[in-house]
Amino acid sequence: MAMPESRESLPMSLVELAAMRVRDEILSGALEPGERIIEEQLCGRLGISRAPLREALRLLGQQGLVEHLPRRGSRVATWSPTDILQLYDLRHLLERYAIEKALPLPQDAEVDPLARIRTALAEMEHHGEHGDELAKDDAHRRFHAAVVGLADNRQLEIALEPVLLKLQLPMAINLREEARRHDPQDGIRRHLAILEALEANDVDRAVAAVEHHGELSYLELG
Repeated sequence: MAMPESRESLPMSLVELAAMRVRDEILSGALEPGERIIEEQLCGRLGISRAPLREALRLLGQQGLVEHLPRRGSRVATWSPTDILQLYDLRHLLERYAIEKALPLPQDAEVDPLARIRTALAEMEHHGEHGDELAKDDAHRRFHAAVVGLADNRQLEIALEPVLLKLQLPMAINLREEARRHDPQDGIRRHLAILEALEANDVDRAVAAVEHHGELSYLELG
């Protein structure tokens, strides 16, 4: 099994560290959607001044995790059920296009075209077994980015990036709820089915696997 890279393998600036810490609080549920962000509290908790915190919040705003309210500060972003469904539909369209363009994959390539997907899946399993849900969330997004990466189309990958950033909270909530209600390995098996379809070079099976692998099952979209 491939070992995951540490998120702290490279030195981070104060802004990057603050952004990571606030992002982790949002994705873990410590800061809930719609909750107002109290800068004084965060500064005290993180041990930083307002300048790097505000820059960190600006970066998180670009990722779709924080909303800036005129003259009222910031709050954790909220997405309507329609927004979430539309973002998932867009991700599916990009994945379907990538699969249809990429398959059949070459069988004699010097470099395994599925290597990034295998690594991301191994990291999802590793972090899940060790209870690191935030790292598992990151590996989950890398898995879907790697599926689109099969098309070797830079513009397609650029189009996908903001979609995955905006979906990072719904994707995290869904995986966590699935693990809480059922077997934590269910999510791994769903993504393994995608990998196996790609290994079989079966376009229809791979498209069906990404479109119906249950990623909306545990989201409250009513």
